[in-house]
Amino acid sequence: MQIGRKDVLWSYAATFLQIGAGVILLPFVLKAFPQETMAIWTIFLTIITLSSMLDFGFNPSFARNVSYVVSGVKKLKKTGHLLVENNNTGEIDYSLFKGLINAMRWFYGRAALVLFILLVTAGTYYITIILRNYSYSHTEVYISWAILCIINSYSLYTLYYDSLLQGQGLVKRAKQIQAIAQIVYLLVAVVMILLQFNLIAVVSAQALSVIIRRVLSYYTIYTADFKRHLHGVIAQSRKEILKLISPNAVKLGLTGLGGFLATRSAIIIGSLYLSLDVIASYGITIQIIAIVSALSSVYFLTYQPKIAQYRTQSNLYEVKRLYLKACLLLFATFVFFGTGLIGFGDWLLSLIGSKTPLLPKSFVAFALFVFLLETNHAVAGGFLLTKNEVPFFKASLISGATAVVLLFVFLNYTQMGVWALILAPGIAQACYQNWKWPMVVVKELNKSYIKTI
Repeated sequence: MQIGRKDVLWSYAATFLQIGAGVILLPFVLKAFPQETMAIWTIFLTIITLSSMLDFGFNPSFARNVSYVVSGVKKLKKTGHLLVENNNTGEIDYSLFKGLINAMRWFYGRAALVLFILLVTAGTYYITIILRNYSYSHTEVYISWAILCIINSYSLYTLYYDSLLQGQGLVKRAKQIQAIAQIVYLLVAVVMILLQFNLIAVVSAQALSVIIRRVLSYYTIYTADFKRHLHGVIAQSRKEILKLISPNAVKLGLTGLGGFLATRSAIIIGSLYLSLDVIASYGITIQIIAIVSALSSVYFLTYQPKIAQYRTQSNLYEVKRLYLKACLLLFATFVFFGTGLIGFGDWLLSLIGSKTPLLPKSFVAFALFVFLLETNHAVAGGFLLTKNEVPFFKASLISGATAVVLLFVFLNYTQMGVWALILAPGIAQACYQNWKWPMVVVKELNKSYIKTI
């Protein structure tokens, strides 16, 4: 597995392109979408995030185990990271690899079916409730919602392509595919918005982007050489592989659910209490801060498969070096872009004629701080995952449940308004998770480093 500077550069390029596409598209969206429509799109984005919860932690677990297999591991374990045996030549066990692929297909086929049923039933009912106070075309929203239901189910069904790309260290190629898909998304969305399709334009562009990304991913993974290695090989038991992967995957899924409840449920719950105009401003503010968060963790996510490989080789020095560099870049990114957002965010939105303003600067500053702490402990958690252990799933669930309770309390019994949407998760996470997992990682690395010198 080779991951180097080109992979990091492509990761940043793809992320910048995603941001750049958003920046280019933003004037069209903000000019074309009334505030209420912007709120509906924000709710759509949150439901997309919620839909990903049906992956239930299997995607990173699958990717991590793919990394183990391509590193030469011959047998998977429920817990604990695996070591490559000294007499192992590093050759891939394609029987194990084929069984792992079969397990991924089986799981995602059933998960996608469950997602589709939930979206067309409970999801449609929720959208119907939101539209009671919506002043514009309900037909447009329902058509967009139908497209969203179909494309999200397809995206989940083919999600194991991402596990295969990431697990095999094909970071550069994965980011190139992401860049191509993002360019298609931008071009189609802009043209359709100019043709006044509005919400349907953005959803349709997303659908085409997902399809192109999956098709290109398939042809990248299933090369003639890869098919030849898999052909005729008797796959190891899908059931046994799922049994080995499931414990940590389920824990990770519960962690993801807790994370969603803590940081993303505010949109869904808040839309039942606050006006769509307020939700629109909150949504655009959080979306921009989320971009800063995503950019700050690019380096770590790029090298996460490499960290897993270094663990199989007991190369603790390189593990520590990569983690510390990732943390440094994370903090630098938040300081640089956060300062720019606070200082120039309102001016830039007014410059493009946005119908949806940012929330006050005090809110933006506090939200940046909350996201910084959240991203920092998420990176620490991702680092702990490379040990094939999930120690934080209970804490994540408790934090998520606490955030939801605080949201209902603040929205029902106080006059906090939109501040409740960021204070509730901020308080819930600060009580434990924000400091616990970074502290665990620091202690482990210091102890491990001393042992190696």
